[in-house]
Amino acid sequence: MDERYPPIEPYDHGMLDVGDGNAVYWEVCGNPDGRPALVVHGGPGSGCGTAVRRFFDPARYRIVLFDQRGCGRSTPHASDPATDLRHNTTHHLVADMERLREHLGVRRWLLYGGSWGSTLILAYAQRHPERVSEIVISAVTSTRRSEIDWLYRGVGRFFPQQWDRFLAGAPGTPRDGDVVGAYARLMADPDPAVRERATVDWCAWEDAVVSGEAAVTNPYSDRPSAARTAMVRICSHYFAHGAWLEEGVLLRDAHRLAGIPGVLIHGRLDLGSPLDTAWQLHRAWPDSELIVVEQAGHFGTDETRGHVVRTLDRFAAAG
Repeated sequence: MDERYPPIEPYDHGMLDVGDGNAVYWEVCGNPDGRPALVVHGGPGSGCGTAVRRFFDPARYRIVLFDQRGCGRSTPHASDPATDLRHNTTHHLVADMERLREHLGVRRWLLYGGSWGSTLILAYAQRHPERVSEIVISAVTSTRRSEIDWLYRGVGRFFPQQWDRFLAGAPGTPRDGDVVGAYARLMADPDPAVRERATVDWCAWEDAVVSGEAAVTNPYSDRPSAARTAMVRICSHYFAHGAWLEEGVLLRDAHRLAGIPGVLIHGRLDLGSPLDTAWQLHRAWPDSELIVVEQAGHFGTDETRGHVVRTLDRFAAAG
């Protein structure tokens, strides 16, 4: 059963100058006097969608969404090869979130997101714990290099044919080589045909990893061309650099989240982001609750979405 709220539209939106020639798109939905909540999208580079608004009770929440640098409606767009990504890092995005909070006059807000969004949430909350009231995460990741290697190499043992095709898309890369870095270089190639081929091959691999999730069909390849290109360019840029995070730092510094209530919702069948990261975070964060959804993968199920809605309702009712 779908427990989400009816669709809503923003009552305010704008572009925020975050420096380095970048402007970040933001929008606000729900109750202007409601409990502030920030939606942190995945990817990196996917952009914020409309369906996520429905997780929040619009009468009780002031729901803020934004497109991270280089994607969605933010400018300049990473699909343009002239867009410089040097100023597009995890640390820049954390600073953008804080600048957006100040711009909107929010004192503290709930953070919601999943996948890459969970990594960015953890990085922000550990940097600014006094600005975070609660955290709700579905599909937990911390973007350790070990997690990146699993997603773009290790999980290939379940999809050997598709992984061989993914590796072949980066000619000359050995089986134990840096395939993510190779794709990042391909996405910087001056030849548009090379960039397009790399985009297609990357998205085909991402689709393969989630292909066992019954309700999901080609969620990456079927995106509009510019959105696909931006996502692959940003993803490969971030993951080739380990998201500019010291290995394991978000788990090691989880003690910085002390006093912040958190709910982690994770599918046991998530091949791309195995459950052990969520478990390790839960053990390191005493104020967290871990909900394991037995038959869910990375994108979740109605049961996953029900847990998210009920958790957000519970936090809203707590005042």
